[in-house]
Amino acid sequence: MSPFFLMDYNSKVEFPPTDQPRGVGVHPHRGFETVTIAYHGRIAHHDSAGNSGIIGEGDVQWMTAASGLLHKEYHERSFSKAGGLFQMVQLWVNLPAKYKMTAPKYQEILREKMGNHVLPDRAGVIEVIAGEYKGTPGPASTFTPVHVYNARLKSGAHVELNFPSSYNTGILVVEGTAVFNGEPVSTDHFVLFNNDGEQISIETNEDTILLVLSGEPILESIAQYGPFLMNTREELEQAIADVNAGKFGVLED
Repeated sequence: MSPFFLMDYNSKVEFPPTDQPRGVGVHPHRGFETVTIAYHGRIAHHDSAGNSGIIGEGDVQWMTAASGLLHKEYHERSFSKAGGLFQMVQLWVNLPAKYKMTAPKYQEILREKMGNHVLPDRAGVIEVIAGEYKGTPGPASTFTPVHVYNARLKSGAHVELNFPSSYNTGILVVEGTAVFNGEPVSTDHFVLFNNDGEQISIETNEDTILLVLSGEPILESIAQYGPFLMNTREELEQAIADVNAGKFGVLED
């Protein structure tokens, strides 16, 4: 679903308290962006470019690995000690070849900084993370045209989305249920749309949260190995060599 390469969905789970924060230790990335969207729980992030941050419910971490860095992500310490409900999504967003070796960067997008488009008739809100919805822009800086929304819809909502037919579009039902172009879809299911129209009709009969993803495809070859997303096998081999040579920086585990 270019430019989106991977979606790792952690559906709702209750974590017990612990003094040892759970998470993913130091690991490298090159050639793409990781976008972490929090629905429940708190996540901390550190990387070898010197960036760090903590996100909670409704917030987003948008990390551009590009030419390469090391990072780690784990349950924020106070959340780990208390335990609680956890639910998050991480996307891998591909970069065009001409941007794969640009400098890494990090965008912390707190919920209050997002575009907030209030729907008529108290139908809910569209929180715009990237791209725009009916003139309401999102704060994320992107390398290719993408739209990323949280649609927080009330019961009885009727909403229409419009994207170019050439864009690849999918929607994750994070909470509740929804009817897409007449087809009902329940919680924790993902809908991938055909590229044969521009309009998506959404109806709800309960309060619902949807993660909406749409973007212009990157029409280039893909070579992927572990945490590297490049265009050729040779570039993958170079990435591995650069990690082994210490060129991705230093980050304590």
